Parts: sequence; structure tokens; C-alpha cells
Amino acid sequence: MAFTASDVKALRERTGCGMMDCKKALSQTDGDMDKAIEILREKGLAAAAKKATRIAAEGLVYALVDDAKKVGVMIEVNAETDFVAKNSDFVAMVDSFAKTAIEENPADVDALLKCKAAGSDMTVEEVLRDKILVIGENMKVRRFARLEGELCTYIHGGGRIGVMVKFDVDSAVAAKDEFKSFAKDIAMQIAAVAPQYLNKEDVPADVVEKEKEILTAQAMNEGKPANIAEKMVMGRIGKFYKEVCLVEQPFVKDGDITVGKYVANTAKELGSEIKLVSFVRFEKGEGLEKREDNFADEVASMMK
Repeated sequence: MAFTASDVKALRERTGCGMMDCKKALSQTDGDMDKAIEILREKGLAAAAKKATRIAAEGLVYALVDDAKKVGVMIEVNAETDFVAKNSDFVAMVDSFAKTAIEENPADVDALLKCKAAGSDMTVEEVLRDKILVIGENMKVRRFARLEGELCTYIHGGGRIGVMVKFDVDSAVAAKDEFKSFAKDIAMQIAAVAPQYLNKEDVPADVVEKEKEILTAQAMNEGKPANIAEKMVMGRIGKFYKEVCLVEQPFVKDGDITVGKYVANTAKELGSEIKLVSFVRFEKGEGLEKREDNFADEVASMMK
């Protein structure tokens, strides 16, 4: 019995399994849908797919740098519970995925999932699916960032917040303890204050215009005449830059200077030019819907 592309699609919709898995199952059963579902269930694939509907907003933000290659990766892998995120097997899996991203340089998460996982004969997707079946929780590789150059990473709160910063600096200077201490200060600043941009030039023009509109409306609502409102907006937009731009922010360890000034001071002390090139900040589960468990309801449903 032959099968069509629409049969593969129908099996995928019924089981939630991957296209290739569905195709293989239908090939093995000569297109028999029910037997194909049985095969997928026997392999545990359908069980993993069932778990894929559950919310995974816990997990781990993890960073890894290959000093020899001067390549770093920060990755977020989500699970359903904080307990699983602390599991050594889960952490080892995330480490393997980070190494894979360093070695293979995939374009995005979909490409990473298709890569052979570091230290394994399976793809990242297969390793993940295997772990879902063993641990019994939904898990997802949510995102990763890969940077090349002189890097510093910082992980806060056991994988709750991760930061990776790229610097333009002489490699001999980058190897000094003084620079490493400075770089960590910058990474911790990003973790604590969560800037959205590196500097003023990085803020998109439409974002600035929108902010000016809001600030103008605020000033007018305060009863200020148009010419005064305009001056107030220019002052307040400066405050906006100090909030969202890293180099404009007051330095957390010394509020009398900006981060930009701290960079300049350190460059002078070390006798070398230092430039902040870019940064990435991940906060675990940000923007994801969290699962709200009601213990009383859970117990009641179990008793039923």
C-alpha cells in the first residue's frame, strides 16, 4: 500500500512527530496509519511529542568559550522545572550543545538541531528527544548566540542570567588579570542593569522618535507650552539614553562615572586602546509563559 505526502502530514498532526520519523514509519508499515502510530509509540517518539505541548520556561542559560579558537557561545535550553535544570545530566547535555555550536557554527536553532552533537553519534535534536523520554519533561533549545574575538562571559544566579561581551583589545592586554577583572565588571553591569543597546548610535531612529513623542505628550499634559516642552524632551531623552545604552549608564561600582568613562580610564591604565564591540544578555524564560501550578487543584484532580 503506497502513501502520499498528505498521509505523512496527517500522521504528523496525529502524533506530533517529525516529518522524517513519520515518513519512515509509513514506509515500514506500507502506509498503514494505525500501525505507523504504533511504531512511533514503541520508539517513544509519540510520547516525546505529547510532552512537547507542555510549557518549558525553566532551564538554564549557559556560556562556554574556547580560548584557543577565541569563540564563545551562550545558549538557553528550557525545561519544565527548576529541579531538572540542576540535574547534572541536563547540564552536561547543554554543555554538549554549546560545544556543538562552537564547532559547527550553525546559522540558527533549526540548523543547530540538525548538527551531530559534540561527543555523540546522534544529532542535537535526537539527544534532546532522548532526554525528554528519560527525564519525562518537555525541553527546548530556545536560542543561542555565537561570538568570535576577545570575549568575557558571566553567569548569574546558577544560570538565570547570562552575559557575553566582545572587546576590541590587544590579545596581550586581554591576557592580563587587570583586564579580566575589568571585563567581568562590564559583564556584571550588563547582567544587573540590562541595557538594550551598546551606545546612542545603536538605538534605532524610530525608537528615539517614539520616545520623543511619549515625552512630548507627557510635558504637554503637565501644561507646559510647546517651546518649553521641546527643551524638556531634549533633557529627558538624555536620561533615556542613560537607561538603555551601556556606555551612557552610570557605572554600578562608581556612580560618579559612566561605563564609557570606566572603559576609557582602564584603557589609560593598561596603556592600550579598549573598545566595547557588542554584548548579548539572556535571561532564562524571559517572554515565555510560566506554568502556574495550583497545588490544591492538582491534589484534587489526582484524587478524582
